[in-house]
Amino acid sequence: MIAHNKSLQVSDVRFNFFTSLIAGGIAGTSVDVILFPLDTIKTRLQSKQGFIKLGGLSKLYKGILPVVVGSAPSASLFFVTYESLKSVTQCRVPERYHSLLHMGSASLSEMVACLIRVPVEVLKQRKQALILEKVSFNPRMLYCGYWSTVLRDMPFSFIQFPIWEKFKKIWSRYIGREILPLESAVCGAIAGGISATVTTPLDVIKTRIMLSCRNEKPSKLKMLYVLKDAYKEKGLRGLFAGVGPRVIWITLGGFIFFGTYDAARSIITKYFVPLSIISKENMKYE
Repeated sequence: MIAHNKSLQVSDVRFNFFTSLIAGGIAGTSVDVILFPLDTIKTRLQSKQGFIKLGGLSKLYKGILPVVVGSAPSASLFFVTYESLKSVTQCRVPERYHSLLHMGSASLSEMVACLIRVPVEVLKQRKQALILEKVSFNPRMLYCGYWSTVLRDMPFSFIQFPIWEKFKKIWSRYIGREILPLESAVCGAIAGGISATVTTPLDVIKTRIMLSCRNEKPSKLKMLYVLKDAYKEKGLRGLFAGVGPRVIWITLGGFIFFGTYDAARSIITKYFVPLSIISKENMKYE
């Protein structure tokens, strides 16, 4: 019986891995492609050179190719890590600590996803800013801004995912049933908007580091220096440059992302449920 239970646990983890991989990839690609122009506007507003100098509202889909290639693997890697950590640890942690568990899982997942996300972001943002130099596949260049991206994404997920999970739980209790993908999407949109506003200064730092020249002095690429430089130029406006497009982008993105993610998981689960039920039933009578 114990062996059967362990076998079922392994099966559930594998199934969770598979659904997270597919659903995360679909959700991530959908958001990045649909809302790419807003991301381009945000990048140009945050740059040191200025919005108009970097093209204004022209060529808003410049740099979309790296996103199409890298978005699905990055999002899949995040959700595979997030859901795997949750499924392995949630049953061992008291419910009152689940918010902390979600924070930790999301933060660690961001660090893993950034291994793919950062090179994609570097290539994408330099193209969005119409920086036409050819970027060689030099690991040091492609991972320029890794830690600033982690510093932005970890607090973002640290705030967003517990809020998303909490909102879903509260709404589910209120209506007395499991929430639908559309309702999950609304919860994700609200959580994303809150997180986007709070972490905008970190996003400004990350953007400026990624758009920096190759021959820039290392001291000028330190996060604290970039933060002070942005503040010196325009004060709080500099630190919150692009906050409007960023909040709109992430709020809409949260709606699309979490809605697509939960919908994709529901479809995959529904399709494979008969197989898992048969397996469990067979194990009962072995």
